[in-house]
Amino acid sequence: MRKFIYLLLGVTAVCSLLAKSNILAPHQKLGWAESAIADLYVDSVDEDRIVETAIKSMLEELDPHSAYSNAEETREMNEPLNGNFSGIGITFNMNKDTLYVISTVAGGPSERAGIHAGDRIITVNDTSIAGVKMKNSDIMKRLRGPKGTKVDLRVLRRSGGKTDSVDFRLTRADIPIYSIDAAYMAAPGTGYIRVNKFAAETGDEFIEAVKELKKQGMERLILDLVDNGGGYLNAAVDILGELLDPGNTAVYTEGRRSPIHYFRAHPKSRTPLFKDGRLVVMVNQYSASASEITSGAVQDWDRGVIVGRRTFGKGLVQRPIPFPDGSMMRLTVAHYYTPTGRDIQKPYTKGDTDGYRHDIIDRFNSGELMHADSIKYIDSLKVSTLRLGREIYGGGGISPDVFVPLDTANFTNYYRDVIAKGALNQYVIRYVDQHRKEIKKRFKTDAQYAEGFEVTDAMLADLYALAETEGVEPNAEQAAVSAPLFRMQIKALIGRDVYDQATYFRVFNQYDPIFREALRIIEGSEYDKILQTN
Repeated sequence: MRKFIYLLLGVTAVCSLLAKSNILAPHQKLGWAESAIADLYVDSVDEDRIVETAIKSMLEELDPHSAYSNAEETREMNEPLNGNFSGIGITFNMNKDTLYVISTVAGGPSERAGIHAGDRIITVNDTSIAGVKMKNSDIMKRLRGPKGTKVDLRVLRRSGGKTDSVDFRLTRADIPIYSIDAAYMAAPGTGYIRVNKFAAETGDEFIEAVKELKKQGMERLILDLVDNGGGYLNAAVDILGELLDPGNTAVYTEGRRSPIHYFRAHPKSRTPLFKDGRLVVMVNQYSASASEITSGAVQDWDRGVIVGRRTFGKGLVQRPIPFPDGSMMRLTVAHYYTPTGRDIQKPYTKGDTDGYRHDIIDRFNSGELMHADSIKYIDSLKVSTLRLGREIYGGGGISPDVFVPLDTANFTNYYRDVIAKGALNQYVIRYVDQHRKEIKKRFKTDAQYAEGFEVTDAMLADLYALAETEGVEPNAEQAAVSAPLFRMQIKALIGRDVYDQATYFRVFNQYDPIFREALRIIEGSEYDKILQTN
C-alpha cells in the first residue's frame, strides 16, 4: 500500500498533503521519515542501524538513565542480575595475553573435570586464545554457551618445575553469579557482609550470610555497599525486610504516569533476622540506586549509622521495554523516594549527559570528596528522621552520618603506571605459581593468612624490577610513598588467588579508611551519640 501511494502521488506530495491537513502525529512523522529513507534514498540503507540511532537520539533528549541496548548488550546487562549463566565455571585473569585460572566454581564443569587454579587455557575448540591479544569479552563468548553443549580446552599446567599440556572436554552448565563478595566476622561480635550488586538472588544470599554469621556470634553488622551500583529494587526491599520493623516503608515511587506505590519491609521468615543489633552501612560516591534505597531507609528509620561519602544520586526508575529482536529500551517512568520523602535523584539537565557524567569529577574538584564542610546542603530540603527526629537532607544521594574523606596519600603516578602496565598482576601470578602450596600449608584458613602473611621488602623490590622491564620508569621516592598501597594490593591479590574473593576484602579492609571508621563507630560509644534525638 505504501509503495502504491508513492507511485501514485510521490512521497513528497503525500507528506505535503498530510502536513497541510495537520493529521500527522509525531510517531507517524517518524515512521514516514524512515520509510522515505528506506525506499527513496540514493544508496542502500541499513534500516536497523538508522532506527536504533533514532531511538538513541530520542532518549538522549530525556534523562541520563533512559537508554537503548541491542540484543547482545541487553543479554550481557541482564546476565549478572539474573543470577546465573551457562559456561565452564572459572574465575580468570589475563596475564601477557594468556588466560590464567584464578579459581573454579565449586561443583562447576571445570572443577569436576579437574582444572586447577593456576592453569593456563591456551585453546578453546582448537582456536588459540593465547598470545593473540583477544579481548576478554571475546574469550568469554567462546567459553560460555548453551547449557549441555561441549567445549574442548587445552591447558598448560606447571607442576614440579615442568610445564605440560592437558586436553579437557567440558559440558557447559548453569553457573551461579553471586552478589555477596564476602561475609565474615570482622571482630568478636561484629559481622561484615559486602554486597556487590542487587540481583535476583541477593535477598536469599543476604539471609544465608546473616544466619551463618549469627551462628558465629554476630551481634553487630557492617553492611558494605561501597562501589555498589545497584540493581533490582526488590532485592533492596528484601534486605530491608530483615533489618526494619515489618510494615515500615522501604521506599516509594511516583511519576507523571506512574501512581505512587509504596514498598514495605517484610521479612521472608516470620520475624526479621537482624532488626535490633547495631548496624553500620558503608557507602561512597559510587553507591547508587538500590544501594541508596537501602542506606536511605536505614537512615530515615534511624536503624543504623551511614558511614562514608555522599552516594551517587541515582533515583530514577527505569521500566524495561523489550523489542521482539531481543533489544530493549529502558525508559525512566518514576522517581525513588526514601521513607521521609527525600528524592534520591541528584539534579540534572535534560540532554546534558556529559555534564551528568562529570559530576563525580566536579565533586573531587570542589573538595567534597576530601572535606565534609564542602558538601552544600539546602535548608528547604531538610527533613527529620522518622523515629528520633534527627536532621538529614535531600537533594540527591544519601549523605552519610559520619563522613570519611577520600584517601589519596599513598597514590602516586608511579603506582598508577605499575598498575596500568599490568606489572602488579604479573607479579602476583608468578608469586602464586611458585608459593601456592607453601602458603596453604602455612596458613590453613584465609583468616590466618590475613593476619599472618607479610609482604617483605624483597617482594616489593621484585615487583619494582618487573615493572621496570615493562617500561615503568623507576622512582624510588614515589615507590616509598606508595609502599603501603603496594603491600596491601599484593597481599590481597595473593590471598584472592590462593583462597577466594572474600580473602581480598579481609586484607583490603585492614587498609580501607571507610571500613576502619565503620568498625570504630560500631564498637564504640559514638554509635549511640549519633542515633539520639536532636
